[in-house]
Amino acid sequence: MPRVPALCSWRLLVLVLAGLLIVYRSPSGALEKRAPQPQMQERKHSDAQPRPAPQLAPKEKPLPGPVEEMRQAILAAALSGRIEELRVPLDWNELKPDVTPSVNDDPIAFWKKISGDGEGREVLAALVNMLQMRPAAVPLGKDPENNLLYVWPYLAEAKLDALSPSSEVDLLRLVSPEAAKSMREKKKWTWWRLTIGADGTWHSFKKGE
Repeated sequence: MPRVPALCSWRLLVLVLAGLLIVYRSPSGALEKRAPQPQMQERKHSDAQPRPAPQLAPKEKPLPGPVEEMRQAILAAALSGRIEELRVPLDWNELKPDVTPSVNDDPIAFWKKISGDGEGREVLAALVNMLQMRPAAVPLGKDPENNLLYVWPYLAEAKLDALSPSSEVDLLRLVSPEAAKSMREKKKWTWWRLTIGADGTWHSFKKGE
């Protein structure tokens, strides 16, 4: 009978040691789980940085498939010389692109109306000249590699008062010397601007003000 208290004391000692072991092991386990937190803070800090500036899409790198498909469809319609052909790429969109002052306007009728020849060919010529140039790639989301808006012509996103000689030539391919001079002085793009999303959605085609 005297051995019973000793046995209880031994069991009590084992329980105490086990408890101490758990206490000392818990912090290390907790630190392992918290390890990613500094990375999350760095990522949050990175997200707070200013959005990257628009970049000229490189010649050697092809456009994303959906973007190139839409570009080719618009370009083919423009090269046909028939403004009605633009209904095909217009209808590819689930939502109507921003191409007229009012959402209720018919784009084809509107383009004919504002075109100097009355048939929309002036607008078609603008499309051809724009789409044969490289676009600017404008980051939209947190991942600029996958969330880009492609803008034609790239000059619409460039610093017009600091163009290279080759970009000056591109500008004069699109507008008159008088219009080019005015835009450089105002530092504002006022000619046509077309945008296509990375998923191939045709977002807009309008003149600046």
